Amino acid sequence: MAEPFTYGRRGITGRLEEPERELLRGLFNDVIGMLDPGTGDQDPLEALVGLSPHAKEPEDPALARLLPNAFKDDPEAALDFRRLTERSLREGKAGALRAAALSLESRHLVLDDAAAQHWSTALNDVRLVLASRLGIRSEEDAEKVHAITDWSAAEDVEAYLALVYNFVTWLQTTLIEAMLDARRVRSQGSGHE
Repeated sequence: MAEPFTYGRRGITGRLEEPERELLRGLFNDVIGMLDPGTGDQDPLEALVGLSPHAKEPEDPALARLLPNAFKDDPEAALDFRRLTERSLREGKAGALRAAALSLESRHLVLDDAAAQHWSTALNDVRLVLASRLGIRSEEDAEKVHAITDWSAAEDVEAYLALVYNFVTWLQTTLIEAMLDARRVRSQGSGHE
């Protein structure tokens, strides 16, 4: 059974059993697949400078949550911004997911600051996708999903996704708490509060 992330002498540590690691590996890879724009006949210069001249707002609601519009009230400005930033945003998110997936080889996780940041980004992106698939749009929706806690009673895909969402939420919460603990300890050690 998974153990929460905690901060201690070795840094941020956690523990995941093989089924949990396999689940997370699959989730990370699924989101990586969503973020892959496909290179096709891309101009090498565009790739070099990170432009996405053919970028458009994603039709998939889950991908739209990962890559939201920068300007809600100005579609033209949002599209211009997307063309300039989407490639690097996709690559950064995919990179964090890959880094987190690589650390799943061991059931005992020890995260330095960079790895903790990768994990935080990866877990957040998985949660965004799952929340979209579950139709979580309000606090009330989230409460309904959080009320599903019994793995043995999961009889359909939605119930299973809710349980996975709750597990990822718990894992992310413990990671953020461990990151905050690390920051507090470091701040106290340097004489700053």
